[in-house]
Amino acid sequence: MSAEDLLRRYLEQRREMGETELVLDGLSVEEVMKLVGIKRGGRAAPVERARPLTAESDNRDSVGEQPASSGWRDALRASGATPVPPAREAPRARSDDAPPPPDDDDLLPEIEPPTTPSVARPPRSAPFAEQVEAEPASPHAPKAPPAPGLVVGSADGERIPGEIGAATDLVQLAELIRRCTRCDLYKTATNAVPGEGNPHAGFMCVGEAPGAQEDATGRPFYGQAGQLLTKILQAVNLSREEVFILNVLKHRPPGNRNPLPEEMGACRPYLVRQVELVAPKVILALGTFAAQSLLETKLSIGKLRGSVHRYHGIPVIVTYHPAALLRNPAWKRPTWEDVQLARRILDGASA
Repeated sequence: MSAEDLLRRYLEQRREMGETELVLDGLSVEEVMKLVGIKRGGRAAPVERARPLTAESDNRDSVGEQPASSGWRDALRASGATPVPPAREAPRARSDDAPPPPDDDDLLPEIEPPTTPSVARPPRSAPFAEQVEAEPASPHAPKAPPAPGLVVGSADGERIPGEIGAATDLVQLAELIRRCTRCDLYKTATNAVPGEGNPHAGFMCVGEAPGAQEDATGRPFYGQAGQLLTKILQAVNLSREEVFILNVLKHRPPGNRNPLPEEMGACRPYLVRQVELVAPKVILALGTFAAQSLLETKLSIGKLRGSVHRYHGIPVIVTYHPAALLRNPAWKRPTWEDVQLARRILDGASA
């Protein structure tokens, strides 16, 4: 598929989701659509839609299964546009089969060139947090306290009927998930992925759906994006063993396609009960589908970031999925800020 077709697919998905802004070197969605000859209400050329891209080019952990979209800048240049190149191109998608670990230097958020005397960067082997703090802070970092966001449910919780609501611990609930036939996803999945971690964690990470490696192992965030999530958690002094990690969907959608509304509805009781049983102090929603599912909204991730939402009384911070960061380095700095905010909420609740 040509770069122009990839760009058309991506932009049409964004526009259909109600997006009006896009991090494409400062150009808006409509400006880029005009540049490539796409008019509202019609297409300049047929577009393949069998495997749609999400607002973040993919929300799942299996980054190797989605078509790479790194050629969009070439498409813009071919259309006569002259976008300003970023400091670093997004890494190309890699195969799910034995993916190499992310290069430490590639995990650094993209930041603005310093206007103050330069700070010596630590060696490439330095931990994520040290590398981030060695860089000057972005001038675009939010200065005001986070605004209150959406409120879903009440602190009293939600009554889930049947054996899901009657599950008294995560082990019992995980067994129900492994036997689940509430939707058809179990028919094509190898393993259910209930989630894992500290059953009494104060910090919970919620993703979208299992990818290929998660389906093969039954463990969440087990691929390349999972390695990045582990490093980000370590940067705020949290290990995978300390937090609880799960997905909205418990079985992998075929071909890593986007979840269907009925599939998200079928899995919702499990998610609600898992949150009730763990009772975290803060939830980090990773990606569009996780955020929209938890907060029962169609708002884009760009509109949900930067606020403290409430899910049955529990603070929810929305950020980009690690798989998206592997393709879009410009999103690493805002993600780092979101995770730091979630950590501050956890510390405040613990105090």
